[in-house]
Amino acid sequence: MDSPSKFQFVATRSNFLLRVTDIIIIAVSLLIMMRGYSLVFNKDYLLVLIGVLFFFSYIGESLGLYRSWRLGRFSTMCRLMLVTVTFAFLLMTLVLFLFKYSEVYSRVAMAGWYALSLIILLSWRYCVREIKRIRRAKGFNVEKVAIVGMTEMGKHLYDEIIKHDELGFEFIGFYDDREPSRMEELDSSLIVGPINDAVELARLGQVQKLYVCLPMIAEQRIANIIESLGDSTADVLITPDFLLKNLMHARIGSVGEVDTLSVFESPVNGMRRFYKRSFDIVFSFCAILAISPILLGVAIAVYLSSKGAIIFKQDRYGLDGRKIKVWKFRSMTVTENSDKVTQARKGDARITNVGSFIRRTSLDELPQFFNVLMGDMSVVGPRPHAVAHNEEYRKLVTYYMLRHKVLPGITGWAQVNGWRGETDTLDKMEKRVEFDLAYIRNWTLWWDVKIVFLTLFKGFVGKNVY
Repeated sequence: MDSPSKFQFVATRSNFLLRVTDIIIIAVSLLIMMRGYSLVFNKDYLLVLIGVLFFFSYIGESLGLYRSWRLGRFSTMCRLMLVTVTFAFLLMTLVLFLFKYSEVYSRVAMAGWYALSLIILLSWRYCVREIKRIRRAKGFNVEKVAIVGMTEMGKHLYDEIIKHDELGFEFIGFYDDREPSRMEELDSSLIVGPINDAVELARLGQVQKLYVCLPMIAEQRIANIIESLGDSTADVLITPDFLLKNLMHARIGSVGEVDTLSVFESPVNGMRRFYKRSFDIVFSFCAILAISPILLGVAIAVYLSSKGAIIFKQDRYGLDGRKIKVWKFRSMTVTENSDKVTQARKGDARITNVGSFIRRTSLDELPQFFNVLMGDMSVVGPRPHAVAHNEEYRKLVTYYMLRHKVLPGITGWAQVNGWRGETDTLDKMEKRVEFDLAYIRNWTLWWDVKIVFLTLFKGFVGKNVY
């Protein structure tokens, strides 16, 4: 009988081997390309190898490249690998360019090194997946799972387990104490016994994971189940119902001897904050360098279009509701920054000719990369609203102010999904807040990269932008 500790040991060992193998693949790929082009491996190439490996490891750990194979799809892992390798080589190339050291290296060999590394890394993972699939089909390293509670959430979890056989889960069955007549909309034939049977199987080590899918209103029943499983070695997981899904970031903490569960707390803390801030600094610095001619051109156009300051600094709410000054190219003949701000509308007479163009193309937002460098904003996050709009909508939209549990962003999940521009109806603001909160609850550095990529294709313009 396989114990949970054995599964954990196997997963830890597997991830360690993946890390070591990835490093070896990148190093060997460089040696292959150098041999193919008759190049000599010297200290210059050693330094560039160390640099790529550093960026690869840093980005890989930040994006969760080595998460458990049971916790994600293979296609997602491949995308993460593509992003990790690409950014590692791009950052190393940028460093060489900035220090005027790129002439030392063969560009063809470097490009070939990138391509060969990526191909072998992806092929290696495909082989690992197939080996795992074959082994699990034969019953090796398979985790038996059971679900307590035939509920809508439990049924959804069951569908996901069956759909993703690569997770290596063997579903035992549902366990519920209710009569089948009380579950008219669900398939009660999947129930194999009462809840006590599931508890007993877990105690005997015949189930490695037990998912509790009872509603949170059944607090005492859940507490009894958890207490009963206190002398087992099974992994016990509670899936969220409507109540828990509305928590901003459920995390266990403590104050002295008292345990606490966070309800409204930013998910970007600790090392995650460091990773996000690192991404913001590097990306915004590179962006400012790349778009400096555009910044100069727009600044001149704004200056010549009408009287007034080139940069408009508007009061907005930042992290934790603190006021910040958000920079924008001035696009109107007025600079409203009072307790009452009228949103721009189609055909708004306040908008200058140049202002109309830079608003439609989001060029007016480009100075906010300086806000990112100063730490007032992030590249990705909920768009900051005028203070007057915040005070208006916080009374109308549930959980509105939770948007400020993270730094506001130049672009965001709501923006790339079309919820930007004028919010002339309450439902438009509600949808924007819905997408913003989804981003905050599920934040990862990979999601930031994805949103930046989507912004390049559909985030700069919108049908509601005037």
